Amino acid sequence: MLKQCEVVPCMRSAEVFDRVEAGSVQAAVIPIENTLAGTVAEHADLLVSRNVFIQGEHLLRIVHNVIALPGVKLSAVHRVMSHPVALDQCRDFFRRHPGIEAIPFYDTAGSVKHVITDKLKDAAGIAGHQAAREYSGKIVQASIEDDKRNFTRFFLIRKSTASKRVKNHPSQRRREAKQPGFSANAFASNVEYRRMIPRGANKTSIAFQVKNVPGALFKSLSVFALRDISLSKIESRPMRGRPWEYVFYVDFLRGDDEPARNALWHLGEVAEFVKVLGIYRSA
Repeated sequence: MLKQCEVVPCMRSAEVFDRVEAGSVQAAVIPIENTLAGTVAEHADLLVSRNVFIQGEHLLRIVHNVIALPGVKLSAVHRVMSHPVALDQCRDFFRRHPGIEAIPFYDTAGSVKHVITDKLKDAAGIAGHQAAREYSGKIVQASIEDDKRNFTRFFLIRKSTASKRVKNHPSQRRREAKQPGFSANAFASNVEYRRMIPRGANKTSIAFQVKNVPGALFKSLSVFALRDISLSKIESRPMRGRPWEYVFYVDFLRGDDEPARNALWHLGEVAEFVKVLGIYRSA
């Protein structure tokens, strides 16, 4: 996704977004969805609440390996650490090895570093083969993911120069729905916003909340159907601080063209709020 860059490690997902918003890094790459484990919920929430913009996506084949200290055999391992999303992609491994405990860790590669640095002889980490090379670990069992068609979708995000954060208070949301970054009728005239869209962009990710009235979701989705715009994904997430209210996430296969702008304009008329999360080239 990025051919030349200096990698800056972060302990937590929120720190990644903090650095992007503060400008201490120029961009960040975040996992957003896995074909086995589904959406990375925290990242989906942060895309809505933070002042960032998606400028690219990348699909990566994921191979998970059990990595231990050199000389340690799998039979000696009683606990395996990794990121919760990675653990969720390896359920069959733990089903076949009931004596091994799955322990959530902050990072896949970090779990291997922890095992090797602390010389843990009864533990291992789950990570890619690069982690084994980086920390001089030994792969005691390779390719343990549940399905070999295991892919993770990553987003390239940058600080947005146009959008605002979504506020939880309904009256505040209504006011901000009229500002650039939420209401589609402001997109076309916002020069800074349009500069963020990469050349050849043909895919758009948005988030919106529907009004609590009959037929609201139908009306929201009809703005795309009426213009023959194909949706490649739709799902809902709970809105934090608003019990039993939901944000809908939609990906559709159009870039910044007239039908897409008209659809977003129309959506802004029927939805409680709309935020364009990014416009980018489809992987």
